[in-house]
Amino acid sequence: MSFSTLGLHTDLLAVLDTLGYQTPTPIQQAAIPEVLAGHDVMAGAQTGTGKTAAFALPLIQRHLVRETSEKAIRVLVLTPTRELAQQVHQSFVKYSQGLGLNSVVAYGGASINPQIDALNEGCDVLVATPGRLLELAIKGLIDLSTVETLVLDEADRMLDMGFIVDIERILKRLPETRQTLFFSATFNDDVFALSKTILKQPKLIEVAERNATAAKIEQRFYEVDNKRKAGLVAYLIGSKNWQQVLIFTRTKQAVDELANELEKDGISAAAVHGDKSQGARDRGLEEFKTGQVRALVATDVAARGLDIAQLQYVINYELPYNAEDYIHRIGRTGRAGQAGLAVSLVSNKEKYLLGDVEKLTGEHFILHWMEGFEPDLMAQEEANNTKRKPSKKNLRAKALGQSGSNKAKTGKPRSR
Repeated sequence: MSFSTLGLHTDLLAVLDTLGYQTPTPIQQAAIPEVLAGHDVMAGAQTGTGKTAAFALPLIQRHLVRETSEKAIRVLVLTPTRELAQQVHQSFVKYSQGLGLNSVVAYGGASINPQIDALNEGCDVLVATPGRLLELAIKGLIDLSTVETLVLDEADRMLDMGFIVDIERILKRLPETRQTLFFSATFNDDVFALSKTILKQPKLIEVAERNATAAKIEQRFYEVDNKRKAGLVAYLIGSKNWQQVLIFTRTKQAVDELANELEKDGISAAAVHGDKSQGARDRGLEEFKTGQVRALVATDVAARGLDIAQLQYVINYELPYNAEDYIHRIGRTGRAGQAGLAVSLVSNKEKYLLGDVEKLTGEHFILHWMEGFEPDLMAQEEANNTKRKPSKKNLRAKALGQSGSNKAKTGKPRSR
């Protein structure tokens, strides 16, 4: 099948041909006709399979056939992170070269004035994070009454990061009659609950088993004591001469500590997390993409917004508290059908998190030992006998900066 069989405009097909896009991916084949037909869509596919193009191309097509040339926000795309907002915006720009479509990106952590200037020049597609969008709306700087299509990109992550209250406030500002699209790599119960309230007779599209990992990603798990994890990371990168490695931790403190340790071991590293300024985050990502640094250490803030076609290696320095994040993390490698390797370091205290990943993916993983980094089984036994295992609820609340159950339900976004 070619893109021409999907009913796309000849001018859009010409752009795709210039970009070297010949054959649509399965999610594109399934979603593009449904979006063109005006249906609400709930689409799930593994990361790196072309989900952005699956909704961007038909929405650009709609712009091309629109009779009026008046600039107004017709498409609103909400993303959970600044990095993903930038990536989606860049995709719209790339796919609409020379087609007269204006895409604007708006996110917090950066000056609002350039974003306002861009909006004032005319905007057809607005890609935004919820917080900055509400700021613009409350100040009366944007008009959302013309929105025809709302896209929630990575809807599960949006809910996980506590954006549900912001989403509800945004929905009140949008026209009742509109097209709504959900796109994500994982669907959990919260996403389905939200979909029932804002989607109208949606077309459910799943091109792979739900919450599955990409077939060409080799997943390798090593059991190692916490205090030896940094050494094992440095050993893997150095001994195997890995040149571009994305490393995930759960906390901002762990990001900084690991990046510093790698630098001490002679491995150039950049750190990216929510406490970094947008400029610092952009520089870190650019240095990593261009090969100026070998390792990028990040919290899950980068899991949904980093797209490097040839990235081969991902390391989970710590397993995530939300098993769905594991799928998104390792999905940064193995993009567009390429092979990739995802290595996870699992301490004794994290084995229950590995169980969560196995339950979600339906896979069973074997823990290996790396020679020279074997776990101290005697210390583990002593710890198991003297310490009560903390509850998963308390561990997650601590990681999210929540001290009590009431705070956990406020819906306030957290900085990652």
